[in-house]
Amino acid sequence: MPADRFSTATRLRALGSQAAERVYRAQSRRMRTPPGSRLTGRAAVLALVLCSLVVVLAYPARQYVTQRSQIADQRQQAQEAREEVKRLREERARWHDPAYVEQQARLHLHYVRPGETGYVRPDGSADDTRDGDEGPADRPWYQNLWRSIDLSDSDG
Repeated sequence: MPADRFSTATRLRALGSQAAERVYRAQSRRMRTPPGSRLTGRAAVLALVLCSLVVVLAYPARQYVTQRSQIADQRQQAQEAREEVKRLREERARWHDPAYVEQQARLHLHYVRPGETGYVRPDGSADDTRDGDEGPADRPWYQNLWRSIDLSDSDG
């Protein structure tokens, strides 16, 4: 009988040690993954896919925003060009008017009509000089010509 008893006691000890190992393993698993913060494999794959989508779509989104800005700039420039063309067409139409051409010739070139007398003041200004402002545009063209010839002569 002592042999049976020995074998039962030995078996109980072996069973006890196996049970203790199972309990130890279960406790170590609980300690490794605290409750509520489990990251499953599916969640990790989902996070990886979302991050890769953000990275892949970031550049095209930036390009889209940049291109929209460029389109807005181009539209603004086109509108300004249309306004400039309109202004130039109006100016061209004015130049087809003989009265406007005559006015500009009198103002800038100091032309006079046949029978009129043009006066040049002793200070070199024409009779239509305003407020004493005198520049190359306010002098008759021939004075500008002679002045440039005199200046080039004196330099050399």
